[in-house]
Amino acid sequence: MSSSRHPIALRLEQQVGGATKLLATVMLLPLIDGIFPALVLADALSSTVGILQVGLLVFGGSATVAVVLVEMEADPIQQSKEVLMVGIPLILIAGLEAAMAPTIASIIDVVIFERFAAIVIVAIAAKTASSTIGEYLPRASVIIGLGAIASLNPGAFSVAVTTDLELVARAMAAGGTGVGFALLLVLLRPRIEHMVDIDRFRFGSAVALGTLALSIIGLVPTEAPLPVFAMAALLAIDPTDESEESATETLTPRTPTSTDGGSDGVTTTDEETKDQYGYPGEGEEDRAPWV
Repeated sequence: MSSSRHPIALRLEQQVGGATKLLATVMLLPLIDGIFPALVLADALSSTVGILQVGLLVFGGSATVAVVLVEMEADPIQQSKEVLMVGIPLILIAGLEAAMAPTIASIIDVVIFERFAAIVIVAIAAKTASSTIGEYLPRASVIIGLGAIASLNPGAFSVAVTTDLELVARAMAAGGTGVGFALLLVLLRPRIEHMVDIDRFRFGSAVALGTLALSIIGLVPTEAPLPVFAMAALLAIDPTDESEESATETLTPRTPTSTDGGSDGVTTTDEETKDQYGYPGEGEEDRAPWV
């Protein structure tokens, strides 16, 4: 696996500390900074493919992969418990935010807000691809806040909780997809942790996020981000990394048993002299075997 650290995961680790807290921060952040509610309002969960895309790209993503494969302990049982500790609240909060969607929709122009949702996803994709670029971009919450201000329509405000249980179920399913993806990584970790190039997957995931943003505003098909994400995962797997590591571990250097050698510094033993050159070693008559 790539020895480099995921820039988002590394920065968050420095702030929160601890693998479980880091996983919680990475997976719950879309619920806190407004990305997930924005996607709900943008109708990104209208299909099964949309649910999978939001779950894998928003709650799963390369930062979650980096935390599970690099930062967390290798014990699968303990890892699974930590993922569920984060995942169960995530699913519940996702359903709650979906239930409050009508209240948010009553005070904003959803069409304008969709554009800002696409912008924030592009910004996240840029930050995922390059930590240097990310330093010059505003936080996702800032962009979402500007979008809310630009699309604000306070005259139509009304407090309402959706009765669309299907929308709530879709939101919870998206959260469950991200949690299931993390659990799958825990299950497969012994087989893939030395085969996955985190940096390669990070760039592929950034492309998939950018495709998701374009799909929200209708520039690409709504199903496009999922195959891009699948291709990114496929290209990030390098089986030769594991085989080369195993080969390196099995090879041991040859240790000479004698320091007798010529002027070139090569050391050999008497037995090696007999085997390689066909004449006796030290202490025997110095003659060729055919004489």
